[in-house]
Amino acid sequence: MATRTEPAQAPLPERRPELDAVRMLVVIGLVFFHSALVFAADDDFYVKNAETTEAIVIIAGFGVVWAMPLLFLISGLGAWHSLQRRGAWGFAGERLLRLGVPLVFATLVLNPLPQWLRLRSADADYHESYLGFLPRFYDVHLEPEEFPFLVQGQYFETGHLWFVVLLLAFSLMLVPFHRWLPRERVRRIDDRVAEATLHRRDVVFLPALAFAAICAFARLEEDYAGWHRWSYLLFFVAGFALAGDDRFRTVMRRDGGTAAWLGALLFAAAGPGFALADEPFTEMTVLATASRALFGAAGWCLVVAIPGLLDRRRLEQPRAAPNPTPTTRRRLYGYLAAAVLPLYVLHQPIVVAVAYFVIGWSAPIPVEYALLVVIALILTLTAYELLVRRTRATRFLFGMRP
Repeated sequence: MATRTEPAQAPLPERRPELDAVRMLVVIGLVFFHSALVFAADDDFYVKNAETTEAIVIIAGFGVVWAMPLLFLISGLGAWHSLQRRGAWGFAGERLLRLGVPLVFATLVLNPLPQWLRLRSADADYHESYLGFLPRFYDVHLEPEEFPFLVQGQYFETGHLWFVVLLLAFSLMLVPFHRWLPRERVRRIDDRVAEATLHRRDVVFLPALAFAAICAFARLEEDYAGWHRWSYLLFFVAGFALAGDDRFRTVMRRDGGTAAWLGALLFAAAGPGFALADEPFTEMTVLATASRALFGAAGWCLVVAIPGLLDRRRLEQPRAAPNPTPTTRRRLYGYLAAAVLPLYVLHQPIVVAVAYFVIGWSAPIPVEYALLVVIALILTLTAYELLVRRTRATRFLFGMRP
């Protein structure tokens, strides 16, 4: 009698610690970035310093072009491996717990504070208590046309959690495709693309045209770190596709240097248009449209370059004799990997709360900025260590494993 042969379980993928380090670098960098917006002349941040400068937005722009796109690409890589291990419904359940729970908790519990401080900072005569403000924050309605940001209100917002909203939506959108698309046909397409990318150096840069078109004609959205929300779906899908074939990883190592130089040049070329246009994110003038296209193409090139160069550097490092350091390093990477989402959730309400007091001090911008960053970083890391990671309940609320 014939017996059914169960498919062999796929081996666990090699963990890429450099990507964990990049994720942590981006999240820590957001403390610096959001602290800088307190002093930026052209941004409507929650709390604004009386003295502002235009230099901050120019300096921060180079981080904006690659940081959040790279987070989505890395998330797509992780989603591919998670789907292979858990299956479609297991993946959906895990995403709802790991992303949905902290999204709801932080939106309801943490996000009212920045909005309340915005009102207090903007109007010296505003004396409404925090508890009195909460019902107005929770006064919401549905706006399907804003998908996936369906819940809207005059004061209600997901705020910096827009990243979690989009990541959860993109992850759940994968489930039906994973279940019902003909996988053999998808694998054949993936194989042909990987082969073409391996043998033709220009193929890896073709997606830059798609990002250029989206940024140019769908325009940019300031609320989502400067990119249009659906641009992030392409970065997520790109990460998901790249994870399925190691040949893509080889190509990123090979072309990382070229991509870095090209991305830097394209970003520099986009700069004058953003500086000269009245509304560079939305204007449809030739200057603004061309600048957005260059910005989008630069973003793809830099997102290819950073993982590729880090991967190349890791492989080129000589293997040292065994010593205790690798174990310590693995523990550190494990700690950082687990901390990324909680720190992301915590950082902005803390930055806004600290800024509310710092802007009242009489000091030059560099001094106030340095104090704001240091205090906010210490409080964010302390809150994570003492209030989040030490109990099962708080770990669950912040999307951590028990």
